[in-house]
Amino acid sequence: MNIEKSTKAARGTVQCENTNINLLKANDYVAEIIRNEMKKSNTLLINITSSAGSGKTTLMQKTAEKLKDKITLAVMVGDLETERDAERIRESGIQALQIVTGGICHLEAQMIHQVLPEYKLDDIDLLFIENVGNLVCPASFDLGEDYRVTLMASTEGDDKPKKYPRMFLTSDMMLISKCDLLPYLPFSVDAVTKDALEVNHELEVMQISALKDEGIDEWCDWLLEKIKQKQNN
Repeated sequence: MNIEKSTKAARGTVQCENTNINLLKANDYVAEIIRNEMKKSNTLLINITSSAGSGKTTLMQKTAEKLKDKITLAVMVGDLETERDAERIRESGIQALQIVTGGICHLEAQMIHQVLPEYKLDDIDLLFIENVGNLVCPASFDLGEDYRVTLMASTEGDDKPKKYPRMFLTSDMMLISKCDLLPYLPFSVDAVTKDALEVNHELEVMQISALKDEGIDEWCDWLLEKIKQKQNN
């Protein structure tokens, strides 16, 4: 008995691909709305990305400590569960709201746009988005940011830029974090910088340690210069 083969594609094959494309297009549309809102208020929007545990929240705390008396800054924090990071940042004396993604491994523009009304943007010079800890998915989603900054912790190993190239390709700055641990780890600053610049030759690179306050002044100077540039445009 001959059984006729189905000519239909496997369920979800083509549809899933098209859905993914449409999702990114929809995301980019909302991201442009966010970008326009940031332009109207002259608020600098920075998307902070990294693997989990690279020091994003500690960096936000240290940045708040250094800049809260000079400018008005605030943070949106993305995590799968809990408000722990937002609570830590609020202890630094600045506004921080938590976006609980409930299992989604990245933030999307529509999530950011829903939270924006909670902020008085006209009074905010600098708004950080602390993205979900992940070097893969967040790379694909424009959040309307002016700059994307990726932390590369010395504890992760120096081979990440070539393993996760899209994240470094779409970033403007790579912060080598936890640099106080460099003497104790098999991590090469030269190697990670070389790989990152081969992926993105326009990438800026800084070394920081939020706990030891190393490189934080230079980081804050970079932020202040970007704020000045945006407000003067």
